Amino acid sequence: MTNPTQADAMITALVIAAFGCFAFTAMAQELDPTTTVIDASDTTDSTILSWKAFVELCGIISPLGSVLLSLAPLPTMLQIARDKTVGKLPLLPYSTMISNSSLWLMYGLLENLTSVSRCSVVGVMMGAYYISVFVQHCGQNASNLPGTVLQHVQGAGAIILLNLCLAVSGFRYASDIIGKEGVIICIILFASPLSTMQSVIATQSAESIPLPFTLACLFNTTAWFVAGYWQMKDFNIYFPNMLGIVSAAAQVLLKCMFRKQSRDAKVETRPVIDLPTFT
Repeated sequence: MTNPTQADAMITALVIAAFGCFAFTAMAQELDPTTTVIDASDTTDSTILSWKAFVELCGIISPLGSVLLSLAPLPTMLQIARDKTVGKLPLLPYSTMISNSSLWLMYGLLENLTSVSRCSVVGVMMGAYYISVFVQHCGQNASNLPGTVLQHVQGAGAIILLNLCLAVSGFRYASDIIGKEGVIICIILFASPLSTMQSVIATQSAESIPLPFTLACLFNTTAWFVAGYWQMKDFNIYFPNMLGIVSAAAQVLLKCMFRKQSRDAKVETRPVIDLPTFT
């Protein structure tokens, strides 16, 4: 039987291999030079061409990475379906997921950013599925979600409906307002692991940090940052992902620092970031 350390290493290798496959596929394609907005006076310079290719590559793999991250809660949903109960799991990650994905879907459509809107469609669909599974196996009077199921549905519904009205209103600054809302939610999501990271330092055990998922978040936020800053030149894209890089890198560092102590620690393993991140 595979022990947790071996399983952790195997899953990490699979994550890295998956991103490697995406990178190889993207590099094998003929990249369209009109898709990038990087100014280069000397197109014969190999360094500039290599950087342009890297930026375009990030623009290709970033939405693919977001799709993979949106599928991350599937094992949890399957476990809930088998156990017929959600236990003490919160609904907040999934109600936040559908709200956040809806905002970025609207923003991508308004700004004509197909890479943002397409992967956000998957996020909305998967968020709706996760909520439906959760609600089916959640007690009527559950209040550890936090709050109640009705409050989560009302809150997510209000966010989606109000911003949908704003998006179709034709208001000049609609996309900017929706984008800033998405940035605020992303900042909250990336800041959420701070308390757990403090606990990791105090206990000197990084067992609660899921290395494969954290590495996937690190690669994905890096790809979105590069594409957002150098290709899209969009503050609403690159700024939250810059914070995401810091958050994920800090978790990887803690995992490396306290990995030896974690092997002997007997604590409940729970992701520091338990929901898919941007976009």
